[in-house]
Amino acid sequence: MKPFGVRKGFARDRTLLAAALFTLATTIPVLAHHGWSWTEDGFFRLEGVIREVYVGNPHATLDVDAEGELWRVELAPPSATIRAGFTEDSAKIGDTVVAIGNRSQDAGEKRMKAVRISVGGKTYDVYPGRVPPA
Repeated sequence: MKPFGVRKGFARDRTLLAAALFTLATTIPVLAHHGWSWTEDGFFRLEGVIREVYVGNPHATLDVDAEGELWRVELAPPSATIRAGFTEDSAKIGDTVVAIGNRSQDAGEKRMKAVRISVGGKTYDVYPGRVPPA
């Protein structure tokens, strides 16, 4: 009788361990990706020509050619980006964009997280709580 109880407990413990490992494995990449810890503190301004527009998960992005260098400009998640008024129809390849936000701490990485972008005379505050004072 006792071996059966031990075996049943072992199977339950294995199931709990598997669930815990799955949760950990799927949570860590999300935590590593989100936030602002990878960016510099001060605001950065980038002006260039849009090469690609993407509004989807996990974040909307623009690929921007600035003086011959291709930058990845991350916006907010799709729901917040769309709530700010920016959709894939708001900009097209070849449009000039001005992005204000925080650049990567890695100087070799051409990447920034924008809080505000301006395209075609319209301004979109994708992170309105983080926009620098005028």
